Amino acid sequence: MNALVGERLSIVTPKAQTTWQRVTGLRTDEHTQAVFLDTPGLLDVRDLHQRAMLESAHEALRDADLVLVLLDGTSGRDPRTDPAISEALEEVPHGVPVIGLLTKVDAQDREYVPARIERLSEGLGMPVRAISGETGEGVEELWADIVSHLPEHPFYFPESDLAVQPVRFFVEEFVRETVFDLYDEEIPWSVMARVEEFREGEEPVYVLVNLYVDRKSQKGIVLGSGGRAIRELGTRARTRIEAFLGRRVYLDLWVKVLPGWRRKRGALARFGFHVPEDE
Repeated sequence: MNALVGERLSIVTPKAQTTWQRVTGLRTDEHTQAVFLDTPGLLDVRDLHQRAMLESAHEALRDADLVLVLLDGTSGRDPRTDPAISEALEEVPHGVPVIGLLTKVDAQDREYVPARIERLSEGLGMPVRAISGETGEGVEELWADIVSHLPEHPFYFPESDLAVQPVRFFVEEFVRETVFDLYDEEIPWSVMARVEEFREGEEPVYVLVNLYVDRKSQKGIVLGSGGRAIRELGTRARTRIEAFLGRRVYLDLWVKVLPGWRRKRGALARFGFHVPEDE
């Protein structure tokens, strides 16, 4: 989505399950506007948090005019036998076109890409394109394909908009992205970032972010010895936020313990997740 929109909206890390909540990006070219819903991945559900993530993806599928299925070109899993994909595709309304995207082709042996695309297309029953968000390969060709499938409708959003979520949401995402970059083990999947204060009228912009961890032992890991880890986190996250805002930022980070937040409906609702009632 970042490559298609031309703006860094969705966070990207080498770790799996980076996207937790749906990110809405916009691209408007002359007489065409596309609304992209970048969803959490299709994962094996292990707790209430992951259930909320999966439901977000399924909900987007039910509302879409066109579905793009990203197939990780460097993953060892075979999408043709992945039940998560087949179950998700059952949510797509009849008649809605589906296109598979073999991603990260810049990191693959080019000799085998055509044969791999053919196998995936036959096994999944959909056309498959090769694409690289890193180099931009195949992006504009994909855009032309997307435009050809869009229904006619007045623009939903102003032409200058690139996203729907508020600035606070993206600040939280950049902090969380930095957590994924700096920490290992269970920490990245146990930390939720929430902006508590955002003083845009100050110079530099003052931003207070609470980092909620799942267990007390994780708080010490996030802080690090003598606070070194949290200072590094703040420095790196601030740089990303400043690039996004185009302004200087004072980032104030605090770590709090919210025991078992990934398994509590109330906590998840507080963080903006929707968990279906029928568990």
